[in-house]
Amino acid sequence: MKLAKIGSTLLALLVVFGMFAVGIRSGQVSASSHREAPMISNDPVADDTDYYAFVSPDKPDTVTFIINTWPFEEPVGGPNYFTFGDDVLYELHIDNVGDAQSHITYQFRFKTTVGNGNTFLYNTGPIMSLDDPNWNVKQTYTVTRLDNGKATVLGENLKTPPVNVGAKSTPNYEALSNAAIQTLSDGSKVFAGQADDSFFVDLNVFDLLTIRKLPGNAGGGVDGLKGYNVQTIALQVPMTLLTADGTKPADAKAANAVIGSWTTTSRQATTVLRGGGAVEHSGDWVQVSRLGAPLVNEVVAPLAAKDLFNSSKPADDAQFLGAVTDPEMGRLFKALYNIQVPPTPRDDLVAIFLTGIPGATMPPNVKPSEQLRLNMGVPPAANPNPLGVVGGDLAGYPNGRRLADDVTDISLKAVAGAAYPLFHPDFKADALAAQLGDGVDANDVPFRSSFPYVALAWDGTTSVPHGAYAPSTGGAQPPVAGSPGMPRTGATDSGHLADIYAWLLALVAVAGGLILAGGWTVRRR
Repeated sequence: MKLAKIGSTLLALLVVFGMFAVGIRSGQVSASSHREAPMISNDPVADDTDYYAFVSPDKPDTVTFIINTWPFEEPVGGPNYFTFGDDVLYELHIDNVGDAQSHITYQFRFKTTVGNGNTFLYNTGPIMSLDDPNWNVKQTYTVTRLDNGKATVLGENLKTPPVNVGAKSTPNYEALSNAAIQTLSDGSKVFAGQADDSFFVDLNVFDLLTIRKLPGNAGGGVDGLKGYNVQTIALQVPMTLLTADGTKPADAKAANAVIGSWTTTSRQATTVLRGGGAVEHSGDWVQVSRLGAPLVNEVVAPLAAKDLFNSSKPADDAQFLGAVTDPEMGRLFKALYNIQVPPTPRDDLVAIFLTGIPGATMPPNVKPSEQLRLNMGVPPAANPNPLGVVGGDLAGYPNGRRLADDVTDISLKAVAGAAYPLFHPDFKADALAAQLGDGVDANDVPFRSSFPYVALAWDGTTSVPHGAYAPSTGGAQPPVAGSPGMPRTGATDSGHLADIYAWLLALVAVAGGLILAGGWTVRRR
């Protein structure tokens, strides 16, 4: 009974994190933390897109952290393929005390090396190993851990895999990706490289919260991130290296069981462009992106404060308090679907947003701040439910976040008021609240069963460029929505929209040609 109550209470945390914002730029739509603020949307290599933290299912004495960056990577991204930024400082922050400070920080710095500058090719032949001389543009990295400011280098010259160029260049990409899994000096595991974008969502929900097949709990959605890659940093750390006292939590009630974490990227304050393509960076590191729980900056922070949020610290989160008491999505649910959402001000959101849930994800003596909180004393679920706590699975979101957690469905249900009665028993939630969803219930490809867990990156040969039809290659990867062999699941999927735009442009061109021809004929007469 107590576990059930904790699970029900955890659901309320989702309300704060369960809102989305839409932004269209260069044909791309924001999702999760993809392009969530004006400044970072122009700096994709430093854009944290998603962040995950969970007890490792096959090694339950460890926690796995996954940081995804660089949104909307098309697999056919040559000749200058996607990489991590040599001039970007990638960091993972862990608060194991509850005071909104980073007591453990992992830093990742990258270095690109070009073997042959006299060719335009990324590789001059098949890449069969991480040391293959055919691979012309290699990237290595260093991992440093800071314990309350004291730095220890855990690994240097660590190798990343190449991008998944295609069938001829990377014929055994799985082997290359697995070869990039490395062990650090403290026994932790690390991986950095390209992977499938692990977030899944029907981006059509951003069209005034349109759900293709109402109420959204029976499929019918189109995964708008299907076929895209990201740059992934994954770290698997023993729990004894994460707790403040160096011991593994005895159970979920242990004082050291809950940790909070978030990820940031930073750039040096000054960049100088020199002649001949030279670039110089100097000055202090300035934070340009921040991500803890999914979807916070998209909607909790108003447009004018989004860049501020990306540069802010958890200790200063009280400045964003006013943005959560009247969520815009709740008003839209009322206006579009006549859902009886809870009244404002949403004091439930204020209580849950900054502290975690008492007895579950709230650390002792907590200072209110926005972080992705994880109770390490809750063991992995034998049969994980993608709805996490909503589905009765206490090991899922918002107790950390696993790759397969359907945060979109969870969030839609919660913001509609499904959890509000936990704080106001006299309030009866609308029956539709518990049924809402986007119709996309899983990732486009299966996740791996062991570290780094993320799915392999899509390759440039068998993948379908977004907005194009699939070639008849018979590739091993599943076809994307709209390609031969897979019927369209909605009249507005991304491929169909691209087709419409292409036809419209063609018609405009033809019409323009006819007008010009007619005018020339008139002048001739």
